[in-house]
Amino acid sequence: MLKKIGLMFTVAAVMIGFTVTNGIAAKFPTKDITLICPWSAGGGTDTISRALVKNAKKYFGVNVNVVNKTGGMGAVGMGSVATARPDGYIVGMITFQLSTFRLMGLADLSYRDYSLIQLVNRSPASISVDAESRWQTLKQVMDYARENPGIVTVGHSGAGGGWHLAIASIATMNKVKFNYVPFDGAAPTRTALIGGHIDVATTGIDEVLELYKAGMLRILAVNAFERHPLFPKVPTIDEAGFPNPSPIFDWRGLGAPEGVPEDVMEVLIKGFKQCFEDPEFVKLADQLGLPLVYKDPEGFEEFLAGMEETLEPALESVGLLKPIE
Repeated sequence: MLKKIGLMFTVAAVMIGFTVTNGIAAKFPTKDITLICPWSAGGGTDTISRALVKNAKKYFGVNVNVVNKTGGMGAVGMGSVATARPDGYIVGMITFQLSTFRLMGLADLSYRDYSLIQLVNRSPASISVDAESRWQTLKQVMDYARENPGIVTVGHSGAGGGWHLAIASIATMNKVKFNYVPFDGAAPTRTALIGGHIDVATTGIDEVLELYKAGMLRILAVNAFERHPLFPKVPTIDEAGFPNPSPIFDWRGLGAPEGVPEDVMEVLIKGFKQCFEDPEFVKLADQLGLPLVYKDPEGFEEFLAGMEETLEPALESVGLLKPIE
């Protein structure tokens, strides 16, 4: 009899513990969630971050508030997420630079320091010239640059950035030497191209949408597997005559500190996927020409591992490979 009573108490205790545990999980989140944006207010990453979580309360039951923490090419904000308390209330927008920090010796930080949530956006680079340029095709640019090493100037938005490395990778594969000219962002790069200060510009294809529509520049190719729906006449890099099996994309995704409990991660993954699929967010991204690409945590991790493999030779070709051991 005593054994039966003891067994009943044990079962009851287990059931109570199970109920409490599930009650705690069911309550997450009980307060607002903070989304750290590692880039300044008003920029592309900030815009997409705020648009993504605009209707988050519908899916989480609480607000998701964007906080900008800038500096160190994004390392300050992304680093603050990696070291935050792993309770699910701090998540971060992680970006392309995370793929280069360790390879360039800038910070001991990589995707391995996060509980990955999802890929949000993957943007291809475009290669553009002024509308009055002598070059009508990418082949003409590459042929001239091959015959005149270091003469063709190529503007980009920062050494080691996605656009710089995208064209550097293509140049390396085709034994072409460009003269790279860094600018502080896409806006001054575009201005320099239209002003005749550089020969070629490499930017996100969405970043030259308005100039393209106005007929002020010519996009010679997009560094992607498929043509962009907003630029149906622009050839892919393969179609332009320079096959690239591993294009370097600019990317944005979501990550939480490593060690967030599994049940809390399930809530975050489900909630942010719903934010991603929200019609208002999808419509805005389409208007901005931002290619949305969803990958779950496993797919996101696979994508990031492949990105590092592609970046290593590109960084080496421009003298920026200084890996942290």
